[in-house]
Amino acid sequence: MKRTFFILHGTDGNPLGNWFPWLKQELEIKGNSVIVPQFPNQQNDSLEARLKILDKHKKLVDENTVFIGHSRGGLFLLRILEKLDKPVFAAFIVSGSVGIKPYTFYESGFKFAHGYGFDWKKIKSNAQHFFVYHSDNDPYTCLDNGKEIAKRLGIQLTFISGAGHFNKRSGYAKFDKILSDIESILV
Repeated sequence: MKRTFFILHGTDGNPLGNWFPWLKQELEIKGNSVIVPQFPNQQNDSLEARLKILDKHKKLVDENTVFIGHSRGGLFLLRILEKLDKPVFAAFIVSGSVGIKPYTFYESGFKFAHGYGFDWKKIKSNAQHFFVYHSDNDPYTCLDNGKEIAKRLGIQLTFISGAGHFNKRSGYAKFDKILSDIESILV
């Protein structure tokens, strides 16, 4: 079955950053549709602005959809799952934050997310599969954020030592583990 994937970048990111182009290509080779929206820069970023951009693609969101959120994109993904009327297939959260300090851009993240309170019951009910990835040397969001997200979702954290923020600066122009995890649930 072919699926629609959304890759959601983080603060001041873009569709061509990090491992996004590589993953997009790998998924498209397998016949999937992949959308990597451009969201506003940090100065203009807001939950409302991102939802407005994503709203252009709402017809593509269904039980076969897979969301992948990196950094603030992971925080945005949690908010998407709170708002859905029906579940999607899977949600992958990479270097996400739920407001546990230390967290760079903490205040802008707080404003972006309208605080860090989440409806975990609703979130859990809106995806069939969850994966959470975090590292022990992420310069932007501490490991406790990944641990908390995984705990709240009732899953095991995928911990990768020394992976930084899972971005190009950390050596992540490719992200083999996320691709293998995606393939494991598409069987």
